[in-house]
Amino acid sequence: MSKPINPFRCFNSSPEVIRMAVMLYVRFPLSLRNVEDLLFERGVDICHETVRLWWNRFGPMFAAGIRRQRVSRMHGFRHWRWHLDEVFVKINGERHYLWRAVDHEGEILESYVTKKRDRSAALKFLKKALKRHGRAETIVTDGLRSYPAAMRKLGNLHRREMGQWKNNRAENSHLPFRRLERATLRFRRPSTLQKFVSVHASFHNHFNSERHLVDGQTYKIRRLAALAEWQSLAA
Repeated sequence: MSKPINPFRCFNSSPEVIRMAVMLYVRFPLSLRNVEDLLFERGVDICHETVRLWWNRFGPMFAAGIRRQRVSRMHGFRHWRWHLDEVFVKINGERHYLWRAVDHEGEILESYVTKKRDRSAALKFLKKALKRHGRAETIVTDGLRSYPAAMRKLGNLHRREMGQWKNNRAENSHLPFRRLERATLRFRRPSTLQKFVSVHASFHNHFNSERHLVDGQTYKIRRLAALAEWQSLAA
């Protein structure tokens, strides 16, 4: 049996440094130059363009590894409740929309960027989420008419719920992205935004230990487990 190809084989820096740089940039509201300065304080002298290269090269790979481990466990869930919401994003002065599906525990299931928010866009977003994660028992949305039109097409309109404050879970899920958007000075292409939000969602899910819901000791155990699993990716 042949050994798996080492993805870090063509890079002079160690895998630990690359993982650290990618995690800092995607997980926290830092710019490329902020990550460069933080690594320099730790004795790693690299250019911010190197950080850009690393996150573009390894970010999707790390996110895919996280996603494979989590999606397989989610298919067995019962009484699954989804929350859907969309938020506008400016790309070169032009308005686009970021759709997001979040489950009842705050796990980001799907992120999708479109130029419009009509029935066609909502239908593509729902099909993508349903194909990857399976059927939801209940789908909570806001008052946008594109949702019932798309769900009627899919035959699951009876699963829709709508009401005041019911969709706060999805609306709050946009806050970490908004902080990152300000730090990165926005995005220049829809494809770059789509790539970033997909990678960020996986990182957020992996390191989200629900600190506000558990005691300090439980939080530390979960944090150590998340870091250990992170270090094993592409090892």
